[in-house]
Amino acid sequence: METTTRRTGNATALYRAVWRWHFYAGLLVLPFVILLATTGGIYLFKDEIANISHRNERLVEVTGQAPRPPSALVASALQMHPGTLYAYEPAAAPNRSAIVKVAGQDGTKNTVYVNPYSAQVLGSHPDSGASGTPVMKLVRDLHSLAYVGWLGNRVIEAVAGWMILLVITGIYLWWPRGQKGGVVTIRNRPARRVFWRDTHAVTGIFASGFIVFLAMTGLPWSGVWGAKFYDLSYKAGLGMPDGYWSKLPVSTQPVGDAIDRAPWIMEQQPMPVSGTANGVPVKLDDIVATVEDLGIAAGYALRIPGRADGVFTASVYPDDITQERVIHLDQYTGEVLFDMRLNELGALGQAAEWGISIHMGQAFGLLNQVVLLLVCVAMIAMSIAAGVMWWKRRPAGSLGAPQMPLDWRIPRNVLLIAIAAGVFFPLVGLTLLVAAALEIGATSWSRLRTART
Repeated sequence: METTTRRTGNATALYRAVWRWHFYAGLLVLPFVILLATTGGIYLFKDEIANISHRNERLVEVTGQAPRPPSALVASALQMHPGTLYAYEPAAAPNRSAIVKVAGQDGTKNTVYVNPYSAQVLGSHPDSGASGTPVMKLVRDLHSLAYVGWLGNRVIEAVAGWMILLVITGIYLWWPRGQKGGVVTIRNRPARRVFWRDTHAVTGIFASGFIVFLAMTGLPWSGVWGAKFYDLSYKAGLGMPDGYWSKLPVSTQPVGDAIDRAPWIMEQQPMPVSGTANGVPVKLDDIVATVEDLGIAAGYALRIPGRADGVFTASVYPDDITQERVIHLDQYTGEVLFDMRLNELGALGQAAEWGISIHMGQAFGLLNQVVLLLVCVAMIAMSIAAGVMWWKRRPAGSLGAPQMPLDWRIPRNVLLIAIAAGVFFPLVGLTLLVAAALEIGATSWSRLRTART
């Protein structure tokens, strides 16, 4: 009997400890989860939205005539927008315009849309990189908190790690333990707190696997976890194959800084340089012909050398990730210096590329987009339900946190497990230690005050 009572007490203490951590973590990351889900859900449809908002620039009428050569399209764009050509994107489909990117004398960079059949300039807007349009760039920058620089990147990394821990602790709290209602169905009692609890828990259990997937596939872009994962995959020979650059002179510029979108595993690799730093550059039309003869997928972008020793770089990141490709060419000879496809990467490199492609809603078309959109809606619903549930249950004038168990042995064990998880997610580990220190300090101060009175 005593053993049974002790086990019941330990289970209750453990439940309270997990609930308390889940409560505090959820309260802190809830606004960020809503931000990530909202912006992520919108960004899944960036191309569809851009084709509506910039229809007159992006879409053209298909005619029976052959497209004009790239040089003619570039000349037309430069006539309307004087400056220096730094990138060219051939029409991705017969009904799409070509894109010419021009840097003006004042330093501004513009994306210029040109009809590939008539060379007519259709419109322009500030260059928005891989996002395509200024609105989608705004959405992407909000999604990554790019507006607050490196700090934003670290915050998003910590939130992603916390989301995974919230899923794990949430499953533990959801576990039925003999409960019949609110397990896989929502009890329809809107006037009571149970409705919001069920909405949060039941929605979470169905979306949990997807949430973990989105968090894990977003981490490669992070500054701490992503860098460690890159180093590990490279050292283990499972990322970027070693020796690709061993026979080529390289610059100090990373591939990720040179082109709008590079495979994640290549972003930190140095750009190669041309064999000589003088001569007459190969004509644009010839470079385009060379690249297309190599069979690169439609929708590719061609980066124009910006330095005397620079190279032409053709890159494509298509919906069919198996056609991902990066090609560097000597700007004076047109010789192919480097040609990398997805299947040439190591296992972790390929896994990361697949994960990122699915994360962005590309790999499996509309189905991919719709499923992830539903996951984003579920995350928002869970966050709102959690907020309402907390507000309804909190005593007036109090935070309403779950009570700390009286038996400290169980919380300490939970803390050890949390620290172990924090080793895998360094920024989560850091925030866990800070939170634990605050928790211990607050509890010690409370006990001290109680003892004095």
